[in-house]
Amino acid sequence: MTQRIGVDVGGSGIKGAPVDLEQGALSAQRLRVPTPKPATPDAVIETIAEVVGRFKTPGAIGVTVPAAVQRGIVRTAANIDPSWIEVDAVTLLTARLDRPVVVLNDADAAGIAEMRYGAGRDQAGTVMIVTLGTGIGTAIFVDGRLVPNLEFGHIEVRGREAEARASAAVRTTKSLSLSAWAKRVDEVLRTYEKLIWPDLFIIGGGISKRAAQFIPMFTTKVPVVPAQLKNDAGIVGAAVAAEENRPSA
Repeated sequence: MTQRIGVDVGGSGIKGAPVDLEQGALSAQRLRVPTPKPATPDAVIETIAEVVGRFKTPGAIGVTVPAAVQRGIVRTAANIDPSWIEVDAVTLLTARLDRPVVVLNDADAAGIAEMRYGAGRDQAGTVMIVTLGTGIGTAIFVDGRLVPNLEFGHIEVRGREAEARASAAVRTTKSLSLSAWAKRVDEVLRTYEKLIWPDLFIIGGGISKRAAQFIPMFTTKVPVVPAQLKNDAGIVGAAVAAEENRPSA
């Protein structure tokens, strides 16, 4: 059994666990630690080290961040501290953890997991993964190949960013009913539909465990299905990236 540790850095929590890469499943109970506030590089890296230190799994580590990442450099910072911008996350994490590290966008990682093991498995054409959490993350795959760092959560919908209208966090902060929130998500999906025309939407994030209650409210022409790995997708995708994209030790 090949195992790698995946760590998923979110706006509210940092989650990690070893992953069985044959099964695409966590091989130990995940650990979740609140994301530091402010979520500066030093604070987040120390929290990642705390999470990784709870597990004995050797080898490369995959880490997601809620940002666009190019060759290990963080380019945006929508749901983490702005001091992350232009930080070489790979170099800092490799030095702190003393082992190879791969860093990638959180929605891209979730998409990798769903396309490999979950709702997108064996799906041809264009598949769009939409993760609903602190923000809205998006990932697009064309015939199984990732187009990285697509930040469609920041596209404007009637004058406001999509994630400011319809993230899972917005539902909580505005005390929206599930149906009222679903109408907002539906509007965002219909906007994506007009721009991209994917063959399938996959809805992820922790809220996806309630997908049977809200997906039937959507009015898109494109089919919508729930993510199968739910809130573990980022961890699993990070672990896959650690195995397949790891640098030399």
